[in-house]
Amino acid sequence: MLKYYTSFLCIVAVTILPLWTQSTALTTETYFRQYEQISDSMASVFPENDIKTYRRVSFSDAEMQWYLSLHFKRLDVLKHIEGHTKFVLDSYLHSGNWFREVGFPKESIKSYLDFFAYYEAHEHLLTFDERDKFKEMRSYAGSILAENYAKLGLLDNATSRHKINMAFSKNLNYIYHPSSINNYGLFFYWHKKDLDSAMYYFESAYALTQAKFPKHTLNGSIRDNIADIYMEQQAYDKAHPLYAQNFKFYKTAINEETLTKDIPRLISAGTQLITANTHLNRLEAAQHIFNDLESVVKLDETTHNLSTSSKLEFLSAKELLLRTQNNISEAYITAKQIAHVSDSLQALSNYADKKWQEELNDITIDKIELNFKIDRIQKENMIKNQRAKLWFIGLLSSIFIIILVALIISRRQHLINAKNKQLLAEQQLENSALKVEQLNSEIQSKERDLSDFAIKLTQDQDWAKELAEQLEVIKQANSQERPKLINDLDVAISNKISVDSDTQEFFERLDKLSDAFYSQLMKRYPNLSKNEIRLCSLIRLKIESRRIATLQNITLASLNTSRYRLRKKLNLSEDTDLDFFIQSI
Repeated sequence: MLKYYTSFLCIVAVTILPLWTQSTALTTETYFRQYEQISDSMASVFPENDIKTYRRVSFSDAEMQWYLSLHFKRLDVLKHIEGHTKFVLDSYLHSGNWFREVGFPKESIKSYLDFFAYYEAHEHLLTFDERDKFKEMRSYAGSILAENYAKLGLLDNATSRHKINMAFSKNLNYIYHPSSINNYGLFFYWHKKDLDSAMYYFESAYALTQAKFPKHTLNGSIRDNIADIYMEQQAYDKAHPLYAQNFKFYKTAINEETLTKDIPRLISAGTQLITANTHLNRLEAAQHIFNDLESVVKLDETTHNLSTSSKLEFLSAKELLLRTQNNISEAYITAKQIAHVSDSLQALSNYADKKWQEELNDITIDKIELNFKIDRIQKENMIKNQRAKLWFIGLLSSIFIIILVALIISRRQHLINAKNKQLLAEQQLENSALKVEQLNSEIQSKERDLSDFAIKLTQDQDWAKELAEQLEVIKQANSQERPKLINDLDVAISNKISVDSDTQEFFERLDKLSDAFYSQLMKRYPNLSKNEIRLCSLIRLKIESRRIATLQNITLASLNTSRYRLRKKLNLSEDTDLDFFIQSI
């Protein structure tokens, strides 16, 4: 009959496991569709290929709050998508870049860390071409991650990330390696104020870029960084040729992102060259550069492309040149223009910071509410997915209980038959002395049997725990491993069929056998509880402490506490052994 039960269990498992797998797949695809719906909704207002999407000023307050809320919701959904590895990685990168551009470094860090963690766990699922593509993206993400840490003042984290990124990009035959070295130099320059270390990394990056990418605009950026250090050290004669080279370089250089002339960098290089010439008292050369640069600035103002920062750089260089030329009145007018632009810029910055803080608070509240909703949906899905599993466990438990009850009934019938045989044997005894001797012999035999029975019971309890652990492993196993585990469980159950009894029956038999002992013990110590009396009886049977703890369903520590209280009630001294005392009663 047991074979029929186990065969039935295997059939049930084969039927249910595919349903679990199908349920999981459906859940993943559902989340994927939710992500696409949210993305479509966002793209309907701000297309992803529109550069204004990455500018804070492009959003109204309401639009920004709505857009951020969808970003957070999309990230929450992304955690549940499986089977779309490249898509998930691209999404984490996109979120990290977007949060960084609109001024949320903490959220940007979180997205980049999610990207690196997901890549490490799922790299084996990518094709060779996909892994090759993500090399550059990993280098870029590592550089921005270090920059975000530095913005938040987490300099140790930033240092670690810079070093990891330099080591990683060293194997890439592309601009990312010298760029990562230059970024590490900027970290020393901006955040640690260590000019010597910054100069070392700038010069290393410049040598690599000149050797491998002589026309890349990174050359101009590094030259500018080196010249800035010279300016801080008042080595104007060393900074001047670098600024001059940059001013000439940016007149023809093309920005890699916009594929147009990089006017902001041209203006910056020109103003820096004017400043260097002024400090070197080369006023005629400074005026010549100023006239050349002024035409560029006026043209940019006409097309409304001149940024506020570029305008401030130009006005600052103009004011310095005018002061050096002793043109105080024009210098004063220029200084007022600088103050006006700076005040306007500061006022806009303060207003933007205040509005963004308010929006961030609103978004945080919305995100908390959204998380509650998502948790509720996840719990509902979990309940649905667990129904088949619970049904399977319930069925298996019911079959086990039925088998166990059948074994108990069989054992009881066996005990009844044994008792009837014992009574028949007692009736045939004629000599009272022989009867007493036989009775004493049977009592001793039962005591041994009871001790063996107790040990057997604890062993069965341990086996039951092992069975529960096997069931837990089956629940957590995947569809390929589960049939084998079920078969192993079938074999374990088949090998374990034996006579059994429950703990209550054991204590009932213990109480009957120890009736005389109980009476004498209660007479001498009437304040003992029922559990303490049973503990005395178990000690009298010389059952070891670990088995006693298992029979009483308590830990060894609790058993030691019970023994200590029992000693107090028995008024035993510290020199008296509890086991010896009880066995002597």
